Formats: sequence, C-alpha cells, structure tokens
Amino acid sequence: MCRNIKPLFNFEPPASRNEMHDAALQFVRKISGYTHPSKANEAAFSAAVDDIEKVVRRLLKELETDAPKRDREVFIARAKERAKLRYAKAEA
Repeated sequence: MCRNIKPLFNFEPPASRNEMHDAALQFVRKISGYTHPSKANEAAFSAAVDDIEKVVRRLLKELETDAPKRDREVFIARAKERAKLRYAKAEA
C-alpha cells in the first residue's frame, strides 16, 4: 500500500519539509488504510497529515544527539544495496 517511512533525524543535509510531509502522509495512509480518502473523509485525512507533519517538525527540532551527522547519500546507497540483495534472493 505504501512505501516505508524513512528515518529523518540526524542527516546532513537535514530533512526537508517535503520529506516530513511525505512521512506524515505515509503514516496517515498506513493508519487509515486509505491511499486516497473518499470525498467524505478528505478533510479529516488532510487535517491529520497537517497535524502529524507539525509534530514531526517539532520532534526533529527538539531531538538531540552527540552522534555525527549521517550522510544521506551513503544511507541511500546502503538501502539500495540491501534491496538489491533482497530482491536477488527472491528471484532465485
């Protein structure tokens, strides 16, 4: 139904508003069971996405760590390699 929500904390460059919005949208989709809500549920769905996006922004702003920032490109490359290995096993 929807792709996995990706970690957003402690990256260089920091998570963008689009990434936060996408994570909130995926969360609401997963919780509600809708990929696209009906007209009757559209307002509630959109309000939930907006509320969760605000909470995500606040959370990321308030979290603290002493760990060095993670490189987004390295993180993406590792995820692609894991997926490649996983799908290669599935095809065999």
